[in-house]
Amino acid sequence: MIPFPFPLPFEVDRALAALGWYALLAALVVAAVFAVLAFTRERPRLIWWSAVAVGVAFIPAAALPGQPTLAASVLIVLVGGGIAVVGGSSAAVLALDTAMGGAVEPGLHGGIMVAPKGARGEGLMAERTEVLRGGITIGVLERIGAAGTIIAGFPEGLAVVVAVKGIGRFSELESGEARERFIIGTLASLVWACACALVVHLVIR
Repeated sequence: MIPFPFPLPFEVDRALAALGWYALLAALVVAAVFAVLAFTRERPRLIWWSAVAVGVAFIPAAALPGQPTLAASVLIVLVGGGIAVVGGSSAAVLALDTAMGGAVEPGLHGGIMVAPKGARGEGLMAERTEVLRGGITIGVLERIGAAGTIIAGFPEGLAVVVAVKGIGRFSELESGEARERFIIGTLASLVWACACALVVHLVIR
């Protein structure tokens, strides 16, 4: 909690606390709406509005006095966790589109098409294989794990999440395209999930 530099009357203190709670809930609702729209309508740029709302939520989350009730805590965990999981997909897609500009052909199962290691020229185009399949499902599980560790106050668990994903994908990272997508997508997904989870952690700490 960020203390006021001087004592405030009880009524003013309660009014400011109530205003802070309303501002926090409003920011989380806005963030959730844009995160869902960005994902369901496949318009990842909408995630910027969700990011702004999450940033706004940091202010009351850090300044609110006391702890919420059990019901309020559960609501905040569900909404904040939902934003972390759903919005992370659009954040990763936006980061990948920005960095790679659609230069890599997508596969039929959520991965990308790459040529065999050491292949040269266009004669081997038919031999390309799909790697990094199931990225959406893995990303959801990754963000659940990352957000859960931050909300629970156990950030060391992030190392386990990253290690498990890295080990599982290791054999698919021979090509440069796969490595770039893995690093960019994973970082964007984790940063988003951790930022949203941190707002929740600040509120229920």
